[in-house]
Amino acid sequence: MSERQLVMGLHSVRTALKHGKDKVYELLTDRQRRDRKLQEIIDQARSAGVRVRRVEREELDRLAEGGNHQGAAAWIEGAAARNEAQLAALLDALGHPPLLLILDQVQDPHNLGACLRSADGAGADAVIVPKDRAAGLTPVACKVASGAAESVPFFQVTNLARTLKGLARRGVFLIGAAGEAEQSLYDTDLTGPIALVLGAEEKGLRRLTREACDQLAALPMRGVAESLNVSVSAGILLFEAVRQRRLSG
Repeated sequence: MSERQLVMGLHSVRTALKHGKDKVYELLTDRQRRDRKLQEIIDQARSAGVRVRRVEREELDRLAEGGNHQGAAAWIEGAAARNEAQLAALLDALGHPPLLLILDQVQDPHNLGACLRSADGAGADAVIVPKDRAAGLTPVACKVASGAAESVPFFQVTNLARTLKGLARRGVFLIGAAGEAEQSLYDTDLTGPIALVLGAEEKGLRRLTREACDQLAALPMRGVAESLNVSVSAGILLFEAVRQRRLSG
């Protein structure tokens, strides 16, 4: 399943043209900008048979919705958000214990993009978010993800609490990240079928989400800061899971 999607920024556009040129169908560039880096991308697009259109900077600003486009954006055929039924199909088809990342109302698209990037690097099977009051695959999120928005299955679910219960019935162990938890992340078994559940910026896990978790785990903070950015926390949790799975496997 795919939909039209905007990627922006020199690095993201270059990556799209290098690794998925057959899915790029238009490159938009700032007509006022003329430099070597932008010209290289234009040449790359033309050699791939991609249409190039020079536009006013104001049009790029409007499409970027406040993001930093650096004078370049591309329309691509990107991965669309999937639903609950497709999540069930993905889990049914897995031949290994799932590693899932669940984000409870993370609203900053920069954080979502960074979480997708970490999920891609860790080999997570899916990222799951609620449909309401949460960031989706916006141009900003896709830019920060640097290609991970296309590689990591991304699910938007109507009722997160119901989805968590469904995962639990499948034998997925739900581990919530909470600063006040008594057990440290490093004393938590992450080798089986697990879902790592993180809460929103500043607010943390909602009550129903917290209650649905089988266990809470904390990052051992040694300094004066009480918590880390959600995307940083997600990266730490995911790669601790990777470390444990390598040792056990």
